[in-house]
Amino acid sequence: MKRVLFSVLGTILGLVALLTFKTHGHTALGATALPSAALPGTGTSAPATSTPSATGTGAPPDPSSGSTSTGPASTTPPAASQPSKSYDGTAVQTRYGVVQVKVSISGTKITNVSFLQLTADDPRSADINSQAGPLLLQETLSAQSANVNTISGATYTSEGYLQSLQSALDQAGFK
Repeated sequence: MKRVLFSVLGTILGLVALLTFKTHGHTALGATALPSAALPGTGTSAPATSTPSATGTGAPPDPSSGSTSTGPASTTPPAASQPSKSYDGTAVQTRYGVVQVKVSISGTKITNVSFLQLTADDPRSADINSQAGPLLLQETLSAQSANVNTISGATYTSEGYLQSLQSALDQAGFK
């Protein structure tokens, strides 16, 4: 008699637990903001301060001297006048979701890479993407190409990312 009572009580508790279980639907990584990476100083006044050191002087211009401030000022406009163009990569359907990137290029430099889509079909994939996404973006900026390694444990995301990135760079004619 006790066994029957415990069986019925266990079945009822199991059904209650099962019915109150919340499932996770199809989620997009960072629904409000997807990861992106930009070169330091892009979009701010930092390029103007870093341009003089790129001329080989290694020192910032001296405001008291008119001749040295004229030299760097003449090299700043070409760098500032090169507009940054953006290119969207193709959306790549991977085994665990969709990956699509956007690349901004100024002159011959990749200045920004961001995700347009980085979806995950399950919570584990979302967790993997949240860790691998920023790493892939930073590696792209460091390599200045699509020649980056895949992230161990995020092979499908990495391969989809590289396909989308390469399609964007192909559109830009970037080598």
